[in-house]
Amino acid sequence: MTTLIAPGAAAAPALHARVSPRETLRQILLMAGRALQKMRRNPEQFFDVTLQPLLFTPMFGYIFGGAVAGGVSKYLPLLIPGILVQTALTTCMATGVTLREDMEKGVFDRFKSLPMSRVAPLAGPAVADTIRYTIATALTLGVGIAMGYRPGGGVLGVLGAGLLVIFAAWSLSWVFTFLGTIMKSAQGLQGISMMVLFPLTFLSNAYVPTSTLPDWLQAFVKINPVSHVVSALRSLANDGAVNGEVGWALLACAAVVAVFVPLAVRGYRRQL
Repeated sequence: MTTLIAPGAAAAPALHARVSPRETLRQILLMAGRALQKMRRNPEQFFDVTLQPLLFTPMFGYIFGGAVAGGVSKYLPLLIPGILVQTALTTCMATGVTLREDMEKGVFDRFKSLPMSRVAPLAGPAVADTIRYTIATALTLGVGIAMGYRPGGGVLGVLGAGLLVIFAAWSLSWVFTFLGTIMKSAQGLQGISMMVLFPLTFLSNAYVPTSTLPDWLQAFVKINPVSHVVSALRSLANDGAVNGEVGWALLACAAVVAVFVPLAVRGYRRQL
């Protein structure tokens, strides 16, 4: 007696099979390639990483330089690391917004029936976005040097600062990836993200010395994680020093990844 099997029955176990680490890595790279193709076809995704450094660096430098440090050239060692962090924060927000837009368009519905790792659709775009972070970092440093910024840390110090800010942006992108999996719309995610980012950025030591702030505000600035990242960048780029601030910044970034990657995957699974 012949037993009839539905066409989808044989494939069902494979959909729930555990994906090996090697296959997961391959799928992440494939999804990163897909994200890069989207960037190539939509140059608008590079507007924020190109225009923001070109606008904010000279604007903040020439407006606040004289008031804060007595001159633009004296202000740049304080400003450039702050601009790097601000640009990284606003740039990594786009990762979650793009993810939410893809989910609204039904793109992720196609992944439900595929035997693929659940982290791949999330990690792939995050990996691809490191290209955007690199562009923003290079442009910010380039504009700063054109304005007279001369980092005392030399090539190695600047390279270390650049790698740190890219790693910080990538780790923080997982916060917005998680929000992208639980928010109902891309517009809502963007609004909430801006409400979080601006206080973290401006209530830090990014643009002014902490000692010039009121005592009650200094207490918040000193525990603000953005302040630690900015201080670490200043140590690397301006002095070429690897100190405790660098260690705290790396530890904070690693903690963010450890917490929000599982949360993002869990939020994504709830959408399936």
